[in-house]
Amino acid sequence: MLKCEGLTKKYNKNIVVNNLSFHVREKEVFALLGSNGAGKTTTIKMILGLVKPTAGRIYRDEGVSIAYSPETPYFHGFLSAVEVMDFFSKLQRIPKRSKNNQIEIILKQVGLWDNREKKVRNYSKGMLQRLAIAQSLLGNPDILLLDEPSAGLDAVGRVHILNLIKELKEKGKTIILNSHILGDVQRVADRGIIIDKGKIMKEWTADELQDHTSLENIFLDIINQ
Repeated sequence: MLKCEGLTKKYNKNIVVNNLSFHVREKEVFALLGSNGAGKTTTIKMILGLVKPTAGRIYRDEGVSIAYSPETPYFHGFLSAVEVMDFFSKLQRIPKRSKNNQIEIILKQVGLWDNREKKVRNYSKGMLQRLAIAQSLLGNPDILLLDEPSAGLDAVGRVHILNLIKELKEKGKTIILNSHILGDVQRVADRGIIIDKGKIMKEWTADELQDHTSLENIFLDIINQ
C-alpha cells in the first residue's frame, strides 16, 4: 500500500534519515519507533510530502490517500467540535449533502458526539487528541498517520485512544503509528520498525513478541549496544 526505498534525508552534512526501506500493508497498524532525534518525525514529514528526500523514493498504490493526526493538535478555542469538523470538511471540499452525516458518524465513532457543541477550549487533552483523529477521518482516507496519539494522556485517556485505534483497524483502516510509549504500541500494532540515528535497527512483528520478549526489552538492547 505504501513503500519506502532507501529513504535518506540530509541537512547540510547531518544525516537525519539514513537509507530507510520498509513497507506498510493494507488494513494493518504499522509502528515507527525510536527515541527523540531518531529520525521518526523527518520520516513522517517525507511520507506526507512536507519534506523532500535527499535520496530514495516513496511509493503509494494508485489513488491511496493519507491523513495526518499531529502529536500536539491546535484548534481555535472558540469553536465547537462540530464547527472544527465543518471547517476541515470545507478545506477538503466535501459535498454539503454528505458533510453533516459524515461529521455525525465520525464524532460518534471517536466518542465526542455528546460534547459536539462544547467549546474546544474546554476540552481535555484526551478529547483534543480524539478530535485530531476525527478530523483526519474526514473524507475516508486510506491511511491514517497518527503521531504520538497517546502522549501526555492520563490512564483513562490512553485507554480511550488505544480502543479507538483498535476499532479503526477492525473497520479496515491502515494506520501508521508513531509513538514512544512502547507498551501501548505492543497492544495495537501488527508490525513495526525501531529506528536509531536514522537507521533501521530492528524489524518486528506482533507474533514474534507474543511468547518471547517485549518491545521495551528489544529497545533497551538496541540503545545499549
